[in-house]
Amino acid sequence: LFDAAFEFAHYPGVQNEASVKEFLDRFPLPVIFKALQTDPDIPGFENTLVTCLERLFKTKYGASLIPQYMPVLQVGLKADSAVVKSLACKTVLCLLENVQLVVIYPLLLDYIINSDDEVAHAASETIKSLARFPDAMSIIFPNLAARCSSLARVRVLSLVVKLFSISRNVASEVKNSGLLDLLEAEMKGTKDTLVILNVLELYYELMEVEHSSEFVPQTSLIQLFCSIISGSSTGPYEKLRAMMISGRLLSKVKALISAIDGSLNDNDAQEAAIDALGQIGSTTKGAHLVLSPAARHVVASAFDRNAHGKQLAALHALANIAGETRPKVDGKAEESLRCLIYDVAAQSTKLTPSGLFLVVLQQSSEIRLAGYRTLTALVARPWCLVEILSKAEIINIVTDETEKIAMEARYNCCKSIHEAFLCSNFADDSRHLKTGEKLQEAVQNGPYMSKKDARPEVMTGEGF
Repeated sequence: LFDAAFEFAHYPGVQNEASVKEFLDRFPLPVIFKALQTDPDIPGFENTLVTCLERLFKTKYGASLIPQYMPVLQVGLKADSAVVKSLACKTVLCLLENVQLVVIYPLLLDYIINSDDEVAHAASETIKSLARFPDAMSIIFPNLAARCSSLARVRVLSLVVKLFSISRNVASEVKNSGLLDLLEAEMKGTKDTLVILNVLELYYELMEVEHSSEFVPQTSLIQLFCSIISGSSTGPYEKLRAMMISGRLLSKVKALISAIDGSLNDNDAQEAAIDALGQIGSTTKGAHLVLSPAARHVVASAFDRNAHGKQLAALHALANIAGETRPKVDGKAEESLRCLIYDVAAQSTKLTPSGLFLVVLQQSSEIRLAGYRTLTALVARPWCLVEILSKAEIINIVTDETEKIAMEARYNCCKSIHEAFLCSNFADDSRHLKTGEKLQEAVQNGPYMSKKDARPEVMTGEGF
């Protein structure tokens, strides 16, 4: 059995159904299960059989046999061996529609709390898959805070985040069941920096979920983040992470933006605060909020050469706020953006936005890349197109980038300028004819400036 299982487990590629049936005809599942309960003096015996069973159950024929062995599966879930428990958890994934949730679920949850990392991860992934079925969410987590270790609570909270990300319906169930309150309770109930940072990491993952803004702000999370960011006793790492998370919280929260704006005076937190404002401003609603008035720091930092890291973060943030990947804002917010850029230019030695743009494009490749993103977003405004066309050097740079790190960003910027040019009155102006031709040629050449199709060079062999 060991030799055959070892060969099956390490077979390169995918086993076909015929070979699976041949193996199980020779070694039926009860034989393999009984062998797992023994302790032969063979190195790697248990791991080999477990790996073999995993591969068997992933096949159509192997999975079809599992429902006949539900009692064995439950025994496996209660086994002493960690690898056998993990196997049992993974086997549940092959049974999703046949599993008796009321029996299995408490065991899986217990593994998350009391087992090692491998078993806890397998159990967590199994519960996440089970939660996709309508009836599964009827089983609610018990209140674990009182009887779990700190590590176990973090595992449970991590599972909450995974469940939340499955779908909007599951997220609604998670919210209505009060599971999100476990995250807040853990934050408020401890002064342990490591625990707080772990929970903040989970919040950061939570904010990546598409439907997070619909459910998360219904909790007292906003007040919690405001107190962390503004609190004088809060550690710097917690502040930075809270600001990063709030950058993903794309909702209309003036108090949160005000707290981030106030943190721009803290040198250690400036880059994180600028990035947070950029993420908030990446949506139309967020941009309206940020542009009045927190974006003044972003615009000023975007053209400040004295702090490389801050300038880089600010240029990317300004690209988000100006709408690189979405329509531009309108009304007062749009006018505010224009005034902010002209005000910064007037207070600089360059006097005009075109001068500021040119200085950015003359810096390092990573700064130029961020500058291209910013111009790609801004050029949809007629005033910005005028500024760009007023400097021939800007056109020369965006049509002739040589650094690989910035070539695609340069090309996207060039396309945006060309599109704005064609939609403007400048397209019919003879004074800008060469500029239009240069932009069109650069767009046709593509991001890597391939001026013509590659052709193979064919030579007649010498002495043929």
